[in-house]
Amino acid sequence: MNGLLVRVGIDSTDGRWNAPMRLASNEFAYVTITETKPLRPGMSRRYDEFVPVVERFGEQLPPELIGLPTHLDPDFDWLTYGDQGQRGKCITSLLTADDLLVFFAAFRPVDGPSRPLIYALVGLFVVAEIVPAKSVPNSRWAENAHTRRVPGDGDIVVRAKRGVSGRLRRCIPIGGRRAGVYRVRHDLLDAWGGLDIKNGYIQRSVRLPAFRNTAKFYRWFLAQKPELVAENNPS
Repeated sequence: MNGLLVRVGIDSTDGRWNAPMRLASNEFAYVTITETKPLRPGMSRRYDEFVPVVERFGEQLPPELIGLPTHLDPDFDWLTYGDQGQRGKCITSLLTADDLLVFFAAFRPVDGPSRPLIYALVGLFVVAEIVPAKSVPNSRWAENAHTRRVPGDGDIVVRAKRGVSGRLRRCIPIGGRRAGVYRVRHDLLDAWGGLDIKNGYIQRSVRLPAFRNTAKFYRWFLAQKPELVAENNPS
């Protein structure tokens, strides 16, 4: 079993904002990055759809995001994740059916200090299949950000297995600021069997960290009794 750790969600590098979460309950708002590539007609997803979930935390989306298209990926409604370039090649070369994609994001707590940010797992996919985005028929274009836009030759779409994949209803904090950057906690690196990156580094990078012992990580994950849902922002 192989597995990759994938950073997702809006942050200071894309959108210039961090979505809110609650330390007391680990509830969170799932808000995605901006869409910068041409979209197929009628396929746009816009930041306006995140307004209700953000308001549940007593927050507001930055006004400059309202009306803009968002790159909603992974799309937990459809249990898909798309990628491209070096990351797409990494996924297709390393993962196959029953392997794992594990998603994390950086949040700003509404019931604690605004810094340091809270880095937390937000979802997990057990891979069903990986397909070239260009091969997806138009009847399924709406299922992923990489088919809602005009895909390139290297774009891929990962489809996940239902019943064992989805968005976490409550995020699982995994790291914070250490040695000047954000990293996975030492105790979790031990519990997971390690990552193939130096000292648990998890700030945004082109390279996707791989689990050194994916089966051990998955046992740890299941022991947290996670509730996975096939929804982007469940009510």
